[in-house]
Amino acid sequence: MQSLQGRKALITGAGSGIGQAVAKRLAEEGVHVVLVGRTEDKLLKTASLLETYEVNVVTEVMDVGEATSVEAAVARIKASIGDVDILINNAGAGKSSPFLELTESDWEDILNVNVKGVFRVTQAVLPGMIEKNRGDIVNIASTSGLRGTKGSSVYSASKFALRGLSEALMQEMRPHNIRVQTINPSKVITGFGGSEPEENTEDAFMQAEDVADVIVTQLMLHPRMFVKQSELWATNPR
Repeated sequence: MQSLQGRKALITGAGSGIGQAVAKRLAEEGVHVVLVGRTEDKLLKTASLLETYEVNVVTEVMDVGEATSVEAAVARIKASIGDVDILINNAGAGKSSPFLELTESDWEDILNVNVKGVFRVTQAVLPGMIEKNRGDIVNIASTSGLRGTKGSSVYSASKFALRGLSEALMQEMRPHNIRVQTINPSKVITGFGGSEPEENTEDAFMQAEDVADVIVTQLMLHPRMFVKQSELWATNPR
């Protein structure tokens, strides 16, 4: 296992849920974190949770669905702290709906965030990693990208596409010592997409902290190896 202390990580969708949990776990390991999201108040709330750790915390409002927003935000981040070593592509959008009730706008919105958003942010930070000849990219997909389910056509399509993007990028980046990993969680209790059940007991449902533990553990693996894809399932969901 390697130490992550002193590394710099950019986390999209860091205002809540998995993004917030990953930020906390990375800070525990001494990683300086850049918290990115669309809502400043949420980012500042996450930043307040990291005050006890001896790391630098930067918040940056950015909408991964807008190319100009990504370009401007990444430029400001580079000017502030330089190139990052770790990218966590966590920001996502979801919609559960019968296929015939979906609109073309629904498809454009979901694919724009879940696929093109990852493309935009990754393309913006990747040159810095290539220059260092080192880096880690973690894309948060879903078990919905492994098999479709009733009402998940647009969301599943976006996550299948993200897995394909990740697979191709992984092959391209291996010569540069950049590891590209895909995390496929099943239902995680974060409030995303109405995922909060009436009875949320920690021993029955997967929590954001569980996903964060897996991500950070895999980042700490020796640089000569990585886990290409992980499937995360609740052991005994009720």
